[in-house]
Amino acid sequence: MYISSSYGLWFMVVLNSVIFIMFAFSFTKPKTKRDWRSFGAFSAFIVALFTEMYGFPLTIYLLSGWLVKIAPGVDIYGHDAGHLWETIFNLGGNPHFNFLHILSYTAIISGFILLANAWRVLYVAQKNNEPAISGPYARISHPQYVGFVLIMFGFLLQWPTLLTLVMFPILVGMYVHLAKTEEKEMVKKYGELYKLYLSQVPRFIPGKRKFENYHEI
Repeated sequence: MYISSSYGLWFMVVLNSVIFIMFAFSFTKPKTKRDWRSFGAFSAFIVALFTEMYGFPLTIYLLSGWLVKIAPGVDIYGHDAGHLWETIFNLGGNPHFNFLHILSYTAIISGFILLANAWRVLYVAQKNNEPAISGPYARISHPQYVGFVLIMFGFLLQWPTLLTLVMFPILVGMYVHLAKTEEKEMVKKYGELYKLYLSQVPRFIPGKRKFENYHEI
Protein backbone atom coordinates (compact mmCIF):
# COMPACT_ATOMS: atom_id res chain seq x y z
CA MET A 1 0.00 0.00 0.00
CA TYR A 2 1.37 3.41 -1.02
CA ILE A 3 0.49 6.40 1.13
CA SER A 4 0.92 9.81 -0.49
CA SER A 5 3.62 12.18 0.73
CA SER A 6 0.67 14.31 1.89
CA TYR A 7 0.71 12.09 4.99
CA GLY A 8 3.33 10.99 7.47
CA LEU A 9 3.84 14.63 8.38
CA TRP A 10 3.94 14.08 12.13
CA PHE A 11 5.52 17.46 12.76
CA MET A 12 2.39 19.01 11.23
CA VAL A 13 0.22 16.82 13.46
CA VAL A 14 2.00 18.09 16.58
CA LEU A 15 2.25 21.69 15.39
CA ASN A 16 -1.41 22.07 14.41
CA SER A 17 -2.64 20.22 17.49
CA VAL A 18 -0.59 22.44 19.79
CA ILE A 19 -1.68 25.64 18.02
CA PHE A 20 -5.41 24.89 18.19
CA ILE A 21 -5.30 23.44 21.71
CA MET A 22 -3.29 26.37 23.08
CA PHE A 23 -5.53 28.81 21.21
CA ALA A 24 -8.58 27.26 22.86
CA PHE A 25 -6.79 27.15 26.22
CA SER A 26 -6.07 30.88 26.04
CA PHE A 27 -9.82 31.52 25.71
CA THR A 28 -11.06 29.09 28.35
CA LYS A 29 -8.42 28.99 31.13
CA PRO A 30 -9.77 25.75 32.68
CA LYS A 31 -9.63 25.69 36.48
CA THR A 32 -12.11 23.16 37.85
CA LYS A 33 -12.23 19.43 37.15
CA ARG A 34 -15.30 20.07 34.99
CA ASP A 35 -13.41 22.71 33.00
CA TRP A 36 -10.49 20.36 32.42
CA ARG A 37 -12.84 17.52 31.44
CA SER A 38 -14.53 19.60 28.74
CA PHE A 39 -11.22 21.03 27.53
CA GLY A 40 -9.58 17.59 27.54
CA ALA A 41 -12.37 16.10 25.44
CA PHE A 42 -12.03 18.92 22.92
CA SER A 43 -8.26 18.41 22.83
CA ALA A 44 -8.68 14.68 22.14
CA PHE A 45 -10.93 15.53 19.20
CA ILE A 46 -8.32 17.94 17.79
CA VAL A 47 -5.48 15.41 18.11
CA ALA A 48 -7.56 12.68 16.44
CA LEU A 49 -8.45 15.08 13.63
CA PHE A 50 -4.92 16.22 12.80
CA THR A 51 -3.51 12.72 13.16
CA GLU A 52 -5.64 11.68 10.19
CA MET A 53 -5.26 14.98 8.36
CA TYR A 54 -1.44 14.88 8.30
CA GLY A 55 -0.29 11.64 9.94
CA PHE A 56 -2.02 8.45 8.82
CA PRO A 57 -5.34 8.53 6.87
CA LEU A 58 -6.99 5.67 8.73
CA THR A 59 -10.51 6.53 7.55
CA ILE A 60 -9.47 6.68 3.89
CA TYR A 61 -7.54 3.42 4.28
CA LEU A 62 -10.56 1.64 5.76
CA LEU A 63 -12.92 3.06 3.12
CA SER A 64 -10.48 2.80 0.21
CA GLY A 65 -12.31 -0.02 -1.59
CA TRP A 66 -15.58 1.90 -1.53
CA LEU A 67 -13.99 5.26 -2.37
CA VAL A 68 -12.28 3.83 -5.46
CA LYS A 69 -15.67 2.68 -6.75
CA ILE A 70 -17.56 5.94 -6.16
CA ALA A 71 -14.69 8.20 -7.19
CA PRO A 72 -12.82 6.42 -10.01
CA GLY A 73 -9.69 8.20 -11.12
CA VAL A 74 -9.31 10.13 -7.87
CA ASP A 75 -6.06 9.78 -5.97
CA ILE A 76 -7.72 8.75 -2.74
CA TYR A 77 -4.45 9.07 -0.84
CA GLY A 78 -3.86 12.58 -2.13
CA HIS A 79 -4.51 15.28 0.42
CA ASP A 80 -7.49 16.80 -1.44
CA ALA A 81 -9.35 13.48 -1.26
CA GLY A 82 -9.19 13.70 2.52
CA HIS A 83 -11.95 16.28 2.26
CA LEU A 84 -14.32 13.33 2.16
CA TRP A 85 -17.59 15.17 1.63
CA GLU A 86 -16.22 16.60 -1.62
CA THR A 87 -14.94 13.16 -2.67
CA ILE A 88 -18.09 11.24 -1.72
CA PHE A 89 -20.49 13.69 -3.37
CA ASN A 90 -18.15 14.43 -6.29
CA LEU A 91 -18.41 18.18 -5.81
CA GLY A 92 -15.41 18.86 -8.03
CA GLY A 93 -13.14 21.88 -8.06
CA ASN A 94 -10.69 22.90 -5.38
CA PRO A 95 -12.06 21.62 -2.04
CA HIS A 96 -10.49 24.58 -0.23
CA PHE A 97 -12.79 27.06 -1.95
CA ASN A 98 -16.20 25.37 -2.13
CA PHE A 99 -19.16 26.24 0.08
CA LEU A 100 -18.45 23.46 2.62
CA HIS A 101 -14.96 24.79 3.29
CA ILE A 102 -16.24 28.35 3.64
CA LEU A 103 -19.00 27.15 5.99
CA SER A 104 -16.38 25.17 7.91
CA TYR A 105 -14.17 28.19 8.52
CA THR A 106 -17.21 30.28 9.40
CA ALA A 107 -18.19 27.77 12.12
CA ILE A 108 -14.61 27.45 13.44
CA ILE A 109 -13.98 31.20 13.60
CA SER A 110 -17.42 31.81 15.15
CA GLY A 111 -16.64 29.20 17.78
CA PHE A 112 -13.37 30.83 18.76
CA ILE A 113 -14.96 34.29 18.83
CA LEU A 114 -17.70 32.94 21.10
CA LEU A 115 -15.10 31.33 23.39
CA ALA A 116 -13.17 34.60 23.61
CA ASN A 117 -16.22 36.73 24.38
CA ALA A 118 -17.56 34.22 26.89
CA TRP A 119 -14.22 34.03 28.70
CA ARG A 120 -14.04 37.81 29.19
CA VAL A 121 -17.48 37.84 30.80
CA LEU A 122 -16.77 34.75 32.88
CA TYR A 123 -13.45 36.13 34.12
CA VAL A 124 -15.06 39.36 35.38
CA ALA A 125 -17.97 37.45 36.94
CA GLN A 126 -15.67 35.07 38.82
CA LYS A 127 -13.54 37.98 39.97
CA ASN A 128 -16.63 39.71 41.39
CA ASN A 129 -18.06 36.45 42.75
CA GLU A 130 -21.26 36.73 40.70
CA PRO A 131 -22.88 34.61 37.99
CA ALA A 132 -21.91 35.18 34.36
CA ILE A 133 -25.19 36.39 32.86
CA SER A 134 -24.21 39.22 30.53
CA GLY A 135 -22.61 39.39 27.07
CA PRO A 136 -23.02 36.07 25.26
CA TYR A 137 -24.37 34.62 28.50
CA ALA A 138 -27.38 36.91 28.09
CA ARG A 139 -28.33 34.97 24.94
CA ILE A 140 -27.34 31.41 25.86
CA SER A 141 -26.39 30.06 29.25
CA HIS A 142 -23.44 27.91 28.05
CA PRO A 143 -21.63 29.81 25.29
CA GLN A 144 -18.27 28.11 25.94
CA TYR A 145 -19.71 24.66 25.30
CA VAL A 146 -21.44 25.97 22.19
CA GLY A 147 -18.11 27.43 21.07
CA PHE A 148 -16.41 24.03 21.39
CA VAL A 149 -19.21 22.32 19.46
CA LEU A 150 -19.10 24.93 16.67
CA ILE A 151 -15.36 24.41 16.22
CA MET A 152 -15.70 20.62 16.13
CA PHE A 153 -18.64 20.82 13.73
CA GLY A 154 -16.62 23.12 11.48
CA PHE A 155 -13.79 20.62 11.31
CA LEU A 156 -16.24 17.80 10.52
CA LEU A 157 -17.47 19.79 7.53
CA GLN A 158 -13.89 20.21 6.37
CA TRP A 159 -12.22 16.90 7.22
CA PRO A 160 -14.53 14.16 8.55
CA THR A 161 -13.01 10.94 9.91
CA LEU A 162 -14.65 7.84 11.33
CA LEU A 163 -13.18 8.51 14.77
CA THR A 164 -14.19 12.17 14.96
CA LEU A 165 -17.66 11.38 13.60
CA VAL A 166 -18.08 8.89 16.45
CA MET A 167 -16.56 11.26 19.00
CA PHE A 168 -18.71 14.25 18.05
CA PRO A 169 -22.13 13.07 19.35
CA ILE A 170 -20.46 11.60 22.44
CA LEU A 171 -18.79 14.93 23.21
CA VAL A 172 -21.98 16.86 22.56
CA GLY A 173 -23.76 14.58 25.02
CA MET A 174 -20.97 15.14 27.53
CA TYR A 175 -21.29 18.92 27.19
CA VAL A 176 -25.05 18.70 27.71
CA HIS A 177 -24.48 16.68 30.88
CA LEU A 178 -21.83 19.12 32.12
CA ALA A 179 -24.17 22.04 31.40
CA LYS A 180 -26.96 20.51 33.49
CA THR A 181 -24.54 19.74 36.34
CA GLU A 182 -23.21 23.28 36.22
CA GLU A 183 -26.74 24.72 36.36
CA LYS A 184 -27.52 22.78 39.53
CA GLU A 185 -24.35 24.04 41.17
CA MET A 186 -25.05 27.63 40.17
CA VAL A 187 -28.63 27.46 41.49
CA LYS A 188 -27.29 26.25 44.84
CA LYS A 189 -24.80 29.11 44.90
CA TYR A 190 -26.91 32.00 43.59
CA GLY A 191 -30.48 30.88 44.32
CA GLU A 192 -33.46 32.71 42.81
CA LEU A 193 -31.37 35.02 40.62
CA TYR A 194 -29.96 32.11 38.70
CA LYS A 195 -33.31 30.32 38.58
CA LEU A 196 -34.81 33.40 36.96
CA TYR A 197 -31.88 33.57 34.56
CA LEU A 198 -32.33 29.93 33.52
CA SER A 199 -36.05 30.46 33.01
CA GLN A 200 -35.37 33.21 30.48
CA VAL A 201 -32.20 32.15 28.68
CA PRO A 202 -31.93 28.97 26.54
CA ARG A 203 -29.03 26.60 27.10
CA PHE A 204 -27.50 26.39 23.64
CA ILE A 205 -29.62 27.91 20.88
CA PRO A 206 -30.28 31.67 21.09
CA GLY A 207 -33.91 32.72 21.32
CA LYS A 208 -35.58 36.06 20.91
CA ARG A 209 -35.40 37.02 24.57
CA LYS A 210 -32.30 38.50 26.16
CA PHE A 211 -31.63 38.52 29.89
CA GLU A 212 -31.29 42.20 30.76
CA ASN A 213 -33.07 42.83 34.03
CA TYR A 214 -30.74 41.08 36.46
CA HIS A 215 -29.43 44.35 37.91
CA GLU A 216 -32.95 45.12 39.09
CA ILE A 217 -33.29 41.98 41.17
